[in-house]
Amino acid sequence: MSDATERPDLDADAWADACAEDLEEEKARRRAEYGTPPGSAAEELRKLLGAVADKVSEFQTSLPGVAAQSAVQQIVHQAKSAVEPVIERNPQVFDHLAAAGGELLAAYRSAVQGHEHRWTQRAADQEQSPARQPDGKSDRKTDGDQGPGEQIDLD
Repeated sequence: MSDATERPDLDADAWADACAEDLEEEKARRRAEYGTPPGSAAEELRKLLGAVADKVSEFQTSLPGVAAQSAVQQIVHQAKSAVEPVIERNPQVFDHLAAAGGELLAAYRSAVQGHEHRWTQRAADQEQSPARQPDGKSDRKTDGDQGPGEQIDLD
């Protein structure tokens, strides 16, 4: 080969390394700006259990009697020992449950927005064309109330 067509020996992974460095820099910038992102649902459940156990431990010091303190400590230990194996065996379950909760929230939000749209559209339609009574008078109140529906007596 001629000297003009030969290429210097470049690192084959240079592009991948540069992208990884850029990604790490962006993650560091976001952590600095927004704080640490939440972990998986299983990790968050572990954090919650730890926080509850800490609060219960603080609470148990104010309980009178050794029997009450040991009972509280036993309940906390039993709860942790029941949940930890489930988290260890199936951490993805909690991610799926969190995703399902998000989907349920989105479905609820969509239903509510659709209902609100129909409700406000019906109100706008009634404002544009008020119902007429047989004598030709408008059904609309003249006391300043522009809303559809009937007046509610609060007395």
